[in-house]
Amino acid sequence: MKLAKRLGLPGAVRGTISGLASVLLAAGAPFGLFTTRERADAFMLPGDEKFSSDPGTGWTAGFAKAVLTPDDAGKKTYWLAGYQANNPARGVLDDMYARAIYLDDNTGRGGVVLCAVDCVGLSRRDVNEIREKVIGSGRIPGVRSILICSTHTHSAVDTQGLWGPSIVRDGKDKAFQNRLKERTAGAIVASYEARKDGRLFLGTADVGDMLADIRTPVEFDPALTRLRFQPSDGSPGVYVVHMGCHPELLGSHTTRISADFPAYMGRELASRTGADFLFLNGAIGGQISAFGIRSIHRDPDGDCERFMKDFGRRVAERVLAVENEREAAPLVNVRSQGVRLEGENPVFRLGKLLGVVNNDLEKIPRRLKTYVLTEVSYMELGDRQLGLFMLPGEIYYEFYSGRFMDAASSANGFAADYKPFSHMTDCERGLIVGLCCDALGYIIPDNDYYLHAWLGHLETARDRFDRSHYEETNSVGRNEARALVDAMDALTKSVR
Repeated sequence: MKLAKRLGLPGAVRGTISGLASVLLAAGAPFGLFTTRERADAFMLPGDEKFSSDPGTGWTAGFAKAVLTPDDAGKKTYWLAGYQANNPARGVLDDMYARAIYLDDNTGRGGVVLCAVDCVGLSRRDVNEIREKVIGSGRIPGVRSILICSTHTHSAVDTQGLWGPSIVRDGKDKAFQNRLKERTAGAIVASYEARKDGRLFLGTADVGDMLADIRTPVEFDPALTRLRFQPSDGSPGVYVVHMGCHPELLGSHTTRISADFPAYMGRELASRTGADFLFLNGAIGGQISAFGIRSIHRDPDGDCERFMKDFGRRVAERVLAVENEREAAPLVNVRSQGVRLEGENPVFRLGKLLGVVNNDLEKIPRRLKTYVLTEVSYMELGDRQLGLFMLPGEIYYEFYSGRFMDAASSANGFAADYKPFSHMTDCERGLIVGLCCDALGYIIPDNDYYLHAWLGHLETARDRFDRSHYEETNSVGRNEARALVDAMDALTKSVR
């Protein structure tokens, strides 16, 4: 490829060379590396064919958690995920957990499960293996949906395989992966067994001053959303906290396992209320993180750990400062749908070929293309009080708000024309839950999806405004966003 550039070949020719390499990889990969849509969707519970508007008799909920941290961390080599390869964990700052909440509106349709795992991301195949264990146990009768999200901490054990000793060697540990799946499934089952009757409340707090977006346009959700379940027996409740922010505050020099700021948010909530928590990350594409953390990362004397812990405590203060809380009617509706994405990025196929990643890929006979098989989900809580758009990656908040970059400002010189998620719901509040049931990197609007002229996804490009386009190297492809938005639009229309 360097030779092609030195020869002065036009960008179109160099792009053709890169594309041809991708086609050869697709053609040469053995079918044993692929699956079918039927197998990939086998343990995705579809949920409600049509959404109900009739509340149940009251809320029943249960919460449980399980420690995932390996007992031999610091003795056996585990690779930390999220910053760079070849970063072995030297110890433990705080534990990785799987946390699960079971919710039942007592409409007679069964309950739903929301689960959050402290890790950088889980492939859909891993999610489905957890679901299979739960469903196969028979211990949650009539469950309608099991949705498993990743908090996206950048300081946990590698669960995707991308941060091993080198970029071509798997960073996952098989025994740890099995432990994670067993314990996460166990936490989900235990959440059902811990269920109690009670009331559910919804509220928000402003956190706009706590966040920063480093990719143009500056666009993020400035609100933190809080769900609070209060058991009728007066025992401590559970907070479900949604906020769009990368848990990457410890920085690239960290060497200890950590769940990052959500862990310290939870500790503060527990110390003040006795309640436990579940953290759902939001639309974090565009590198949305804590305001001020970049300067701490750049400062050789910056204390990232202190900043991270303080940020977690400040988030907890905002959680507890919610003043607009309203009770949610006992009604939960949910629907999930499998989606096929064109796998344009050759890194996904190469990673699969090398055994580094285990996302579900499909290869259609006689087509020199591969496809990524994933899913989207839409959930409503209360009487259309809260709508949750649940997507398999790090998506940009523009997809909810509709405030995309205009043609003159975009890298590719045209305007984005996606239907915003905010136009797909009539709920009082809507929000995006990212990294839900799969981890597919960044989901980027096509008008600003910009690739290196001759190395494509393999090298970070800079556009005509000299803006970096790193995120494209860690994405499925330019058509990913269109397929996911169209699938979500079809799904939300189908349930009415």
